[in-house]
Amino acid sequence: MLTNGYRPEVQGLRALAVLMVVVYHVWFNRVSGGVDVFLLISAFLISTSFLTKQEAGRPFDLTRYWLHLFKRLLPAASLVLLSTLLGSAFLLPQSRWNAVLEQTWASLFYVQNRVLAADSVDYYAVDDSLSSPLQHFWSLSIQGQVFLLWPLLFAASALCARVLRLSFRGVVLIVFSILFLASLSCSIYETYVSQASAYFATRTRLWEFALGTLLALLLPFLHFSRRVRVAAGWVGLSAMLSGGFLLDVQGRFPGYLALWPLMAAVLVIVAGQTGSPIGVDRLLSWTPLVRLGDLSYSLYLWHWPLLIFLLVWRDAPAAGFVDGLGIVGLSLGLAYCTTRWIERPVRRMEWAHKRRRRVFAVIAACVVLVGTPAAGAQAGLDLHVARLEENAGRNNPGAAVLLPGFVNQADPGAAVLPAAWAMQKEWAGLPESCDADEQAMAPALADNCSRTAQQTSADRSIVVVGDSHAQQWLGAIAPLAEENNWAVTALLLGGCVYTADDRGDRCNRFNELAEQYLLGAAPDLVFVVATNASATDPQDQATPGLGQAARALLAEGIGVVGIRDNPRFGIDMLHCTERNGPDADACSPPRTSVLNDSPPLGELLAGAPSMAFLDLTDLVCRPDTCPAIVGNVRVYLDDNHLTERYVRTMVPAFRTQFLAAAGW
Repeated sequence: MLTNGYRPEVQGLRALAVLMVVVYHVWFNRVSGGVDVFLLISAFLISTSFLTKQEAGRPFDLTRYWLHLFKRLLPAASLVLLSTLLGSAFLLPQSRWNAVLEQTWASLFYVQNRVLAADSVDYYAVDDSLSSPLQHFWSLSIQGQVFLLWPLLFAASALCARVLRLSFRGVVLIVFSILFLASLSCSIYETYVSQASAYFATRTRLWEFALGTLLALLLPFLHFSRRVRVAAGWVGLSAMLSGGFLLDVQGRFPGYLALWPLMAAVLVIVAGQTGSPIGVDRLLSWTPLVRLGDLSYSLYLWHWPLLIFLLVWRDAPAAGFVDGLGIVGLSLGLAYCTTRWIERPVRRMEWAHKRRRRVFAVIAACVVLVGTPAAGAQAGLDLHVARLEENAGRNNPGAAVLLPGFVNQADPGAAVLPAAWAMQKEWAGLPESCDADEQAMAPALADNCSRTAQQTSADRSIVVVGDSHAQQWLGAIAPLAEENNWAVTALLLGGCVYTADDRGDRCNRFNELAEQYLLGAAPDLVFVVATNASATDPQDQATPGLGQAARALLAEGIGVVGIRDNPRFGIDMLHCTERNGPDADACSPPRTSVLNDSPPLGELLAGAPSMAFLDLTDLVCRPDTCPAIVGNVRVYLDDNHLTERYVRTMVPAFRTQFLAAAGW
């Protein structure tokens, strides 16, 4: 018999879903599809609850529902967030601290998935092979958002049914069918266009919840023979357990392929209690598995940060068999303790149940318990940097130490700047966004445009165009512009150097629009990166096609200045210094291993002989090495980008070369 009452096999299915997640993460370094099953089960249970309430004539009482829901969810999550903050302080490199703090807030307020979705398509997001210890909160964030949305949809359906005198189940069927189809279509499209972003987006996951709702809605009307249900149960379980091996879950979900684990779970739920000695429900109703289902939420919360901390401590890409057993065992132990002494007592707290404001107080207490140390840590880090800045002029001279006659006056043991946890602030930029109409440019180009505040009364105009390697020199150009009343506009698109060469549709379109703008605006000077360095070949090359692009500008009387690319490395220079120390030889590769002795400009000079060039390599590298830290300043924020702070220490030498090249 199928029933809408308590279903132990569903709790067992939940246990298997979370076990899939844990096992695949710990031992196979893969995504299993278990989270998708978990989302469907959540929607199935919440929908069953609201359907039962409506048909029993009980009010939904949404405020009470939300308060008690988050009172149940937040205490365990808060404990894990606090523990992760503490573990991060001791185990993670400082460069990860700021991200963990920001993601703590995002996880606490159920928007972690949005942070990860934005980072997945952000060219300037920190590129780390080490995953965040809070990354797994993405699915909990989507659940939290759905837990807010679903009751509203049920309440709206009930109101619509009452006003229009329609069947409540019929309205719910229409509403969630439309949501299912719309979200699935969106999911298929966005997974094809930008899978990394689609993976974390709420809109591309709503159909998974909607499927759970439709299942809850239709289940009472599905009647199959015992033999069919037994077969369906085992087929569903087998498909669910094997999907992570047969499908590219991490690379191709949540598009139509996510139907595999979801439909597998649907078959198991439809099979229900078969009463057969060989039914899958016998396994799923097994008491230890059902009890593990009770721990599933806490087990999911604990396993991921423990795994990440182990990998950091071991400095290993994956956990071995024995270490994996330790992680699983410790996760189970912590999940049991959290469920027994945190989740259950709070859920049964009679004092809180008597007044809504008391439930709210419990929720607020969780927010304060996590928010206070998080805010305190952020304020403390900012205060520490502010104190270092007081003496930065003396203690952190940067490129000045490479100039002749420099006298070092730094305090012994002075700290290196910028601080490792503040590196994401080291992308140079201009203060204002461009207005397409005012700048007379295509709207698509304006999205990649910024400028200085003073434009109309400037003595000269400069446009910096290209990729992030052109952008980093804004750290030197912007101070000069302020000194000399120059107007600066930056046309920048990550990964797209300015050239007439074929660089793919995205970059080609950007360069076409940029050229149109440059020829129309006719600035006094265009600044570009003229060469391409490589992390694998010390023979840096002239940018193919730049000569042709420069010639078109020069022919219209627009000056063009190109700068030699800075070295690129096969290692992240920031992480290298964190692991090995600021003076480690591993973080100071030989100069000849990353760059030519002289810039390869012959091809460019042949194509555009009046183009001018800068080469500041001697202020980035020492005569024999290219170190990660010079003059107590970090030169690189990753494996190839200069920090804004270091570029600013190059301003005196940059000024001399730039004015000479521009002829100003």
